Amino acid sequence: MSENLNKVDEFESKLKQAEEILAKLNDENTSLELSVKLLKQGQNLLNEATQILENAKLSVTQVEQ
Repeated sequence: MSENLNKVDEFESKLKQAEEILAKLNDENTSLELSVKLLKQGQNLLNEATQILENAKLSVTQVEQ
């Protein structure tokens, strides 16, 4: 059970970090070089968050069967 709560916390943390990156990307003072780095970081965070959701979906599917 606590593992599931950790995954929820991890997922929420990744989304929060992605939102912070998005705010920086929307800042007109952010350089192009930093924007590229932030974009890659954001993509990685969202991919990891998506993987957490996919694993949760698989777990729910297995429980239902």
